[in-house]
Amino acid sequence: MGSLPQVVEECFGLLKLYSDGSISRSPNISFDVPFINDNSILYKDLIFNEKNDLRLRLYKRTSIVNSSTKLPIVFYFHGGGFCFGSRTFPNNHNICVRLASILRAAVIEPDYRLAPEHRLPAALEDACCALKWLQGQAIMHANEMDTWLGEVDFDWVFVLGYSSGGNLAHHLAARLGPGSVELAPVRVRGYVLMSPFFGGCERTRSEEERPIDGIWTLEMYDRFWRLTVPTRATQDHPLVNPFGPSGPSLATVDLDPLVVVVGGCEILRDRVENYARKLKEMGKKIEYVELEEEQHGYFTDHPLPAAAQRVIQFIKRFMAEN
Repeated sequence: MGSLPQVVEECFGLLKLYSDGSISRSPNISFDVPFINDNSILYKDLIFNEKNDLRLRLYKRTSIVNSSTKLPIVFYFHGGGFCFGSRTFPNNHNICVRLASILRAAVIEPDYRLAPEHRLPAALEDACCALKWLQGQAIMHANEMDTWLGEVDFDWVFVLGYSSGGNLAHHLAARLGPGSVELAPVRVRGYVLMSPFFGGCERTRSEEERPIDGIWTLEMYDRFWRLTVPTRATQDHPLVNPFGPSGPSLATVDLDPLVVVVGGCEILRDRVENYARKLKEMGKKIEYVELEEEQHGYFTDHPLPAAAQRVIQFIKRFMAEN
């Protein structure tokens, strides 16, 4: 009689990977976060990928002040280390309600397949699929598209991502290039990367000197990557480390404007700052924003921290300028 499989990786007691490759995931995740009920914002869920049964949540204001003005579109990709997260989580839902309200935009939050059941590049493929879904809506006849999208401007789209969602935002920017021509008539005008979850085999100073960041630790980040990267890959895989030794050079890649945000007390601080600095040195149009004294979680905590409110104001200005 063979021995029972052993747990080889575990996250918060909610996700376990066993020695035989099997995976158990608890459906019972408790939140200390209430759902925001804002009567000024409506939302509904739509399927954007039937093959993988993936849904997105679409948010819009109940009324438009000026009916002749089309709404910008904001895509929001949630965080969770590529292993957790959903449009249904209250912290993600709440931030999308606030984005729709403050930015006066239609907000779209897609789900994406999670690791380790679906390792990278699955999440990136799903992010691309969500944008392609929007393109499909844009080219439909007016009486065929979703009625909520009759009020939007498909030529005025922004991609926001937090943590692992910020990683996706980078790769979308690099893949789609300036003008996002392959999405026409959809036009992405810019990208906002908030604490993008990047990694690398070589440690940064903040990773060595600040291995604990609130509830997050460097060991937990390493565990997420072990569960997420393609089989036998390392943290220098191009989807993890944009400037790693095996990745394509970004020097010749044209990018639409970017804003990169990170907390000054984050484990990721130096890695994100290095990313922004290198792109700046390559001549990319990029703005780097560091939030002093902030740790990871500043954007989705409840109640909404002052830092998150500042970031949303940065986003609002960025959208107005682009």
